[in-house]
Amino acid sequence: MDLAINPFSSGTRLRDMIRAIRACKTAAEERAVVRRECAAIRAAISEGDQDYRHRNMAKLMFIHMLGYPTHFGQMECLKLIAAAGFPEKRIGYLGLMLLLDERQEVLMLVTNSLKQDLNHSNQFIVGLALCALGNICSAEMARDLAPEVERLLQNRDPNTKKKAALCSIRIVRKVPDLAENFMSAAASLLKEKHHGVLISAVQLCMELCKASHEALEYLRKNCLEGLVRILRDVSNSSYAPEYDIGGITDPFLHIRVLKLMRILGQGDADCSEYINDILAQVSTKTESNKNAGNAILYECVETIMGIEATSGLRVLAINILGRFLSNRDNNIRYVALNMLMKAIAVDTQAVQRHRATILECVKDADVSIRKRALELVYLLVNDTNVKPLTKELVDYLEVSDQDFKEDLTAKICSIVEKFLISPMFTEYPLLFDISTYN
Repeated sequence: MDLAINPFSSGTRLRDMIRAIRACKTAAEERAVVRRECAAIRAAISEGDQDYRHRNMAKLMFIHMLGYPTHFGQMECLKLIAAAGFPEKRIGYLGLMLLLDERQEVLMLVTNSLKQDLNHSNQFIVGLALCALGNICSAEMARDLAPEVERLLQNRDPNTKKKAALCSIRIVRKVPDLAENFMSAAASLLKEKHHGVLISAVQLCMELCKASHEALEYLRKNCLEGLVRILRDVSNSSYAPEYDIGGITDPFLHIRVLKLMRILGQGDADCSEYINDILAQVSTKTESNKNAGNAILYECVETIMGIEATSGLRVLAINILGRFLSNRDNNIRYVALNMLMKAIAVDTQAVQRHRATILECVKDADVSIRKRALELVYLLVNDTNVKPLTKELVDYLEVSDQDFKEDLTAKICSIVEKFLISPMFTEYPLLFDISTYN
């Protein structure tokens, strides 16, 4: 049929279909256009039309994103994946990731094609297969294809290594028993220079630690030296435009490495001692006047608080949080208050040094910061400071917003009840009518 007569034939270009859908003024018009287009695609599928198979699949993906059913095109994905050319495979794998998920039985039919493509000589086709497997891999597929993915972790191409590492994460999540197969390869990837490979390798190591205690112990013995080297190199590196973000060299790699260090150092005194020096170096050298630098400092503080760090290093971390409280950015101040609440359990005395700054946060204009600071002040109250802290809160109660008075009054009453038997209250008259402030 002539395309000019039938704009909904299988030969219609994707952009023409999108234009027709966007021109619809009502939902009913849109449904009619989609219904006619789906009918044309069904007809092409039943006729075995190969010339426009890739175009029809692209249309189905757009229709799927609009929320319409497209299950009738699932087998077309498999046919495109089985084709020899890269363009057909690219559309086929993209359709596979969009139109199918791991719960559908038809997915098992693609396992053989995936295995062939993972062994393909073209690195781009290998990359397509790894992306698809990393998105829709089921437990059965993980067991069948794990050897191919493990082999690709040793590939020369850094992009293939990176995709293989990310695919390995999915495999380990689906089948934790396979974690031991990837331990050695993951440790080897930490010796790479390519930052994309390093970030993927660190993520894989983190997943291995969650999946297996044996993997955690293995990585503690074989990865710490490499992680310290990576962090030192990236901290001391000169300006590199491909990795620079806001004047900081690759903060994403910084943060990933710090998170893995926290996992490895948690509950292990030897590991914690080994990474103390590099954590102190990062804490003191990272610039705090840049947002990317603050992200690294926050992660560094969280790592210090999560491992068996020395008391001096913990004080350094809490002082960083104290500087955060003076920042003009409300988000930075809020996360600092959150972290200080956790830090109280580790080193109360170091947090007490920032009591005045925390009290100022109780009077902040931002309600979320006020509430979080009030909770922190409540945790800081003890026998020695109950009198001045309570006086500060009572004084602020007189001028605080009406919406905040209820929370503030509740905390003051709780403090009075908690420390009522304290000798401090024999000198300090707290016989006021709290209800007058409600």
